[in-house]
Formats: sequence, C-alpha cells, structure tokens
Amino acid sequence: MIGVELRFACGRLPASSELDAFLSPRSVSHGTAGHWLDNLTGRSLGDAQRQGLGLIEFCERFDAIDLWVDPDANSQLQLIWLLDHLRRYTNVTSRLAILQTDRLIGEQQPAELAAWQLHLAPVRDHHLQTAGDAWRAWGASTPEAWFNLLKQDLRAFPQLRNSAIALLEELPSRGSGLGATEMRMLELLSAGQVHPYDLFPGHEKPNRRRTFGYWETGALLDGLAHCPVPAISGLEERPFDLDMHEDPDRHQRYRRSRLALTDLGQAIVAGAGDFRQYNPIHRWWGGTELTNETLWRWDAEHRALVTP
Repeated sequence: MIGVELRFACGRLPASSELDAFLSPRSVSHGTAGHWLDNLTGRSLGDAQRQGLGLIEFCERFDAIDLWVDPDANSQLQLIWLLDHLRRYTNVTSRLAILQTDRLIGEQQPAELAAWQLHLAPVRDHHLQTAGDAWRAWGASTPEAWFNLLKQDLRAFPQLRNSAIALLEELPSRGSGLGATEMRMLELLSAGQVHPYDLFPGHEKPNRRRTFGYWETGALLDGLAHCPVPAISGLEERPFDLDMHEDPDRHQRYRRSRLALTDLGQAIVAGAGDFRQYNPIHRWWGGTELTNETLWRWDAEHRALVTP
C-alpha cells in the first residue's frame, strides 16, 4: 500500500508544474513537494525507487490499481487531484478502481477491514470529469466555483459533498471571522477544556472536526493565541513546529499550558465579536488568498458565500 502525504486542505497549493514533477520520474527536477517515491516502503517497491520511476511508469506494471480513499476533506482533495492528473493516461485509468468509505481506513483493525463488504467501483469517464471540475474549482482564485459544486451531481464520489461543505465552513464566518475548527476550539475552551490538546480533533475526542490535520490545527491555535488581539490566553511556547516537538521541555510546557478565553474570545463565543476587526488575516483557502481586504466569508445559517 502506498500513501499520499500531500496536504491540500490548508495552506497555499503547490503549482501545477510542481505537482506534475512530484509524480514524474526522478530524473525530472522536482521542488518542495518532494517526490512520490519518498512515500514507498517495503522490499517489493525497492526496484521502483532504484529506477526512479514516475507514478505512471509504476502503474503500468500492474493489471489492476485500487485507490482506497478516506472520507476526510484532504483525502477527497487528494483523490480529485490524482484522478485529474491520471485522466491523461487511459492505459492507467482503465485499470483503476476506487474504494470509498465513510470511515477512516487507518483506524480500523485488520479483522474489521477483512469483514467489510468492500465495493470497488471501476473508474469511468464521469469520475474523471467530476474530479477535473472539482480540482479546478479548488484551485480557483475565489471560492465561487467550489461553492457551485454543491449544485452538481457528485454521486461519483459519495464523500465529496460533505467535504465540500466542511471546507466552505472553514472560510471565516460571517459573524465571528473564524473558521469552523477555530470556532469549535473556542467553544470547547468555554466549556472547560483548558489544555491545548483537549481542543484538537481526534478519535473519541469532543472536537469531531477533521477538516485539518494535526500540524494545521496547531497552527490555527497559535493564530488564536499569538496575534495583536488574542482570543485565547495562556498558550506557552510557539511556533507549533517540529523544533518545539523535539525539545522535551518546550513540548511539555506546551502540553501543560492552561488556556483561557480573552475578552475577545468570550465575545466571539457569545456571538458579539469579530476576530477580523482586531487582527490581520492572511491565509490560503485552496487557490483563494484571504486577507482583511479580500475576505470571503461563509454564512452557515443560509449556507451562502459572502463576498468581500
């Protein structure tokens, strides 16, 4: 089994040329995204690594290729990106089948996986067309095309609609100026969860939002606590990066931080505060650059985009 480690749900998207190089033979220069061979493990894959094969050349060695896809937003983005890339190679797409599930595959025990009634759907033209449309929408300079996916037939990818909505909910809210994950962390803090990792999403944790991964969530919490007018106080150590994790003392101080809502945080939870009024915003949502001046927002009540 080969994993794809690229993250598309948060941060600036890699350029198309960089993503193509990621999947190309090693002899082709590739950039900061790395190379797909970096994720290979197992003796049977060593030959591919030694030869520096591109993904297409590797896939051509097999009669059947199965894509197992988790339901979370980043996995759905990986799927539409990969199919959009592969659609140019009919000799590969004709061998593809997709397993789509509503449960995270990595959290299942082998016995549970064996008991699943696995349904592999062969990839057809409508899968490739929908994937291409969706990937272009995610990379667009405004969220409008992504929002319009909700009006389209997405049955080819049963989890894509939920992921599209989850990602729209991470746009700054019309009222609070915060995305859904940020807002959920403030709500949990208000309810008495006072340590940083109490606020992170995870298996059997009160924060059920899985739109973002571990590092992305840590960066969001940093942003709420370390800004001109914080919504959270008490967060020790920053930034939330590998250096901090590799220093036992710093990481322990981070874990033991006792957090509290500031006046702004309390106002936001009460529905009377707007984070954007007091703090600069600059981040990427797909291909959309969000700033205070170009701030697309999400109106959850009416399920509508709010233009800058």
